[in-house]
Amino acid sequence: MPENWRSQKITQGLQRSPNRALLRAVGFQDADFTKPIVGVASAHSTITPCNMGIAPLATEAEAGIRAAGGMPQLFGTITVSDGISMGTEGMKYSLVSRDVIADSIETACNAQSMDGVLAIGGCDKNMPGAMIAMARMNIPAIFVYGGTIKPGHLNGQDLTLVSSFEAVGQYSAGRMDEAMLYAVERNACPGAGSCGGMYTANTMAAAFEAMGMSLMDSSTMSTIDPEKAENTTLAGKVLVEAIRKQILPRDIITRKSIENAVAVVMAVGGSTNAVLHFLAIAHAAEVPFTIDDFEVIRERVPVLCDLKPSGRYVATDLHAAGGIPQVMKMLLAQGLLHGDCLTITGDTIAERLKDIPEAPPVNQDIIRPWENPIYAQGHLAILKGNLAIEGAVAKLTGVKQSSMTGPARVFDSEEDCLDAILAGRINAGDVIVIRYEGPKGGPGMREMLAPTSAIIGAGLGDAVGLITDGRFSGGTYGMVVGHVAPEAFVGGTIALVQEGDQITIDALARSLHLHVSEAELEQRRATWQPPLPRYTRGVLAKYAKLVSTSSLGAVTDLD
Repeated sequence: MPENWRSQKITQGLQRSPNRALLRAVGFQDADFTKPIVGVASAHSTITPCNMGIAPLATEAEAGIRAAGGMPQLFGTITVSDGISMGTEGMKYSLVSRDVIADSIETACNAQSMDGVLAIGGCDKNMPGAMIAMARMNIPAIFVYGGTIKPGHLNGQDLTLVSSFEAVGQYSAGRMDEAMLYAVERNACPGAGSCGGMYTANTMAAAFEAMGMSLMDSSTMSTIDPEKAENTTLAGKVLVEAIRKQILPRDIITRKSIENAVAVVMAVGGSTNAVLHFLAIAHAAEVPFTIDDFEVIRERVPVLCDLKPSGRYVATDLHAAGGIPQVMKMLLAQGLLHGDCLTITGDTIAERLKDIPEAPPVNQDIIRPWENPIYAQGHLAILKGNLAIEGAVAKLTGVKQSSMTGPARVFDSEEDCLDAILAGRINAGDVIVIRYEGPKGGPGMREMLAPTSAIIGAGLGDAVGLITDGRFSGGTYGMVVGHVAPEAFVGGTIALVQEGDQITIDALARSLHLHVSEAELEQRRATWQPPLPRYTRGVLAKYAKLVSTSSLGAVTDLD
């Protein structure tokens, strides 16, 4: 074991009697004071099925750390259930929780002089929150995904949480009766684990595997399967070895490894939230990476996997077909992955993938052959124009047309928009604008799964556009554009849109344009007044004061 961790402990007092006395109270024996102290950051809670299976995994992690010669120290961090808070005021806390999680892990590890940390997370913000903390602290670290949920079943069809949201839209449009609505609700989520499609949790877990900060083949395991527990024990052992070798997060989180992660996000058809989160992770690791870099990667990486929300399959199906290692090997074989990137095991990406075949199994259609992708290019496009000078993020899966022009239907909150959709006041050809939902304006940049699912459920998914300075759930698909920056609250052009203005969304041209003259926009800007903050005290008020624009990752610690 290198002396740097031990000398730090001596310097900071852990060899002095009062400090040792407290550690003895939590289980330390004489021999344990020479071992590395390893934090186990557990996001266990019964708030959400995504996290309710984490406590047993934390026990497995502790066992792996002890077996490898470390001293585990378990502590908790928070979670927000995006699915439960969706469509409510509570969703404003979702993105905020990413930073609370990062801050809490950093605080616990640095305050207690931990030599490394293993974080276990489930719901969407656990992953980026933990990774931001790891990149900031730069002590040996590994991320363990709590695992995905098994699909629900009804009438021979697989269900996920998004099925329930879409059923509400179908019911409101008269396309589903009440009995079926409740049947979908009762069967969509059968137990523990994160939402089953390639939504945000599974997207970020897959990306961390590709980046080298999680063990290979771990991101598509089911929470309740025995292999998840075994993999978590192994992760504890791997982390102790990384402490011995002093393999640090910033050795792993590099420009090239982030490019690997984003390439996998494109290949699996992942969530728009990956854009926001990887900008924040890059910022924490002090890696130069911008919103425009996503577009460069998108142009060269096809979508290879037929996964929900726009496809047919869920993460456990992907796991059975070879999982993320199979996708990575296909990208590596085509020169689209940096094989020399280091992983937490001390091996390179290429070394970890050496035994994986270059082509997917022939008896499945979840991972497409290279010559027959779902889409020839990636699905997360960066759009710019007078409506999004800094950029916006469009998700192109599941759309039949790449561009549309239509009249603006303007709403200053998600709730007002959802009421209009459910009341049948949105027509084919409309371009919905939901504003004042950005990082500062919301505050908290809510996800718009309720409106987008209602649009899909009403049968308007191919006929209606939606743009917002808020975010979208990983379960969203259709002609939707989020993360519009600058946001309305700071006077971005989206704040100046009026009902009936013509808006063009053009994915191929990567353009988001408001058809109003510059002279008219200047007149509107001269009379525009910023709204009063929605919160003046508490965590949302603090967040609104600190948070950056979404084009920089909505980070809270800019210089």
